[in-house]
Amino acid sequence: MSDTKETPDAAPKKKGKMKTILIGGVALLVLVGGGVGAGVYASNAGLLGGGHAAAADDGKPKLVPKSEQKHATEGGEGGGHGGDEAAPENHGMKPPAGQGGDKYASTYYPLEKDFTSNLQDSVHFVQVGVAVSTPYDDTVITNLKTNDIAVRSAILMALGDTTEEQVMSSDGKRQLQVRLAKAINDTLKQKEGFGGIGNVYFTSFVVQ
Repeated sequence: MSDTKETPDAAPKKKGKMKTILIGGVALLVLVGGGVGAGVYASNAGLLGGGHAAAADDGKPKLVPKSEQKHATEGGEGGGHGGDEAAPENHGMKPPAGQGGDKYASTYYPLEKDFTSNLQDSVHFVQVGVAVSTPYDDTVITNLKTNDIAVRSAILMALGDTTEEQVMSSDGKRQLQVRLAKAINDTLKQKEGFGGIGNVYFTSFVVQ
């Protein structure tokens, strides 16, 4: 009689234990799944280091602090210049708030070959050597080299719109520098989506 009573009671106990194990397993999966999901969400939202780094690297040229300045590009000179770093503000490239332009390095790059153009409404012509500066990384110089033909064309067109009176005075030459910087930046923005040229310099200037 005792044997027949113990057998039916054993089955419910085993079923109870199985339910407990199954419930525990499901709870564990929920916790693990929730943790993975939270990690993925945090990464996508940029809350974790990796996501933030990916969001910060948008592929655009970056301003280069003087503390991180490298050697000058081939043919140029590195270093600060009073008006170089402030010039980007005139071309929609204002440094971050609270940081003056003098905190950024300048990379100088001379364009190959001189530029020769007739002056507007004049029998004279002008021949100039042109160099540029940028407070951004090497991406700007690379873009400049890639679009050399388009940039040279823009410079020649700007020179062709210059009058004889403008090239005979210092003020006129400074105005020409600003116009050339704008012409170069407009070309780079059209081709690459970003300008980056801070200033233009004359390495030679001849009027004949």
